[in-house]
Amino acid sequence: MNRKTLIPGFCVAALLSAGVLAVYADGGFSQAKPFIYDPAKTHLVQGAWLDGIGCPTGAKVALYPSTTPNGTFTAAGCPTGDSSDKTNQGLLLVKTGPGQNNASAGAVLKNVKGITLTDLGYDLRKPGATQNDPRGSHCDNGAARFNVTTSDGFWAVGCNSPPPTVLVSGNGWMRLRWAPVGYKDNVSLSAITGTVVSISIVFDDGQDVGPDNFGVAILDNIDINGVLVGQGKVGESSDSGDRTGDNGQD
Repeated sequence: MNRKTLIPGFCVAALLSAGVLAVYADGGFSQAKPFIYDPAKTHLVQGAWLDGIGCPTGAKVALYPSTTPNGTFTAAGCPTGDSSDKTNQGLLLVKTGPGQNNASAGAVLKNVKGITLTDLGYDLRKPGATQNDPRGSHCDNGAARFNVTTSDGFWAVGCNSPPPTVLVSGNGWMRLRWAPVGYKDNVSLSAITGTVVSISIVFDDGQDVGPDNFGVAILDNIDINGVLVGQGKVGESSDSGDRTGDNGQD
């Protein structure tokens, strides 16, 4: 989990999205730990890293009728990825039922305290050329979103608002990257300033929220300042009610 793709600064994120060779380094952002916030124990949310559902980058394939690997496959939406992810993990986030249910799933990003944001983002399992496509993972203004707290305040960066600075799509995956801009206190769009106190990803839209009415998103290659995390412990999720981030209702 320590060795990740490191790109020093957002200006290079566009190069990263185009498939330019990344540099690998240790330290800094190193983990996205799933959490579940479900104080009423409704059992309608889930967040977990799972094998085989992530965005494939150089993944081995056995083309029929072969029973041994005889090729590789890379989705156009993720030309680069977490080099230490050997089982193609993805982060599954689910909210079943209504969005008004006081429950959410997400991930707390570790080892980000004290940094200054230059970019953030993730890869999303979704076909088409825009986040508004009703197929695939849920993506709207609020979920899956980054909740960012810095020394200067609180910002939210939603999947579909503000518009991404980088959008690369293809083969059923979409790479989304944002400059450090978000909605401060959920009101006004402004640059994210100050040093980071905490960052979490929150998914709290249910099946009654369009355009997909699905209540499910699959993420991979979570990006903080060019460092990609695309794995966790297999099946890792927080116990219901274990609030390690926030409740997703901000």
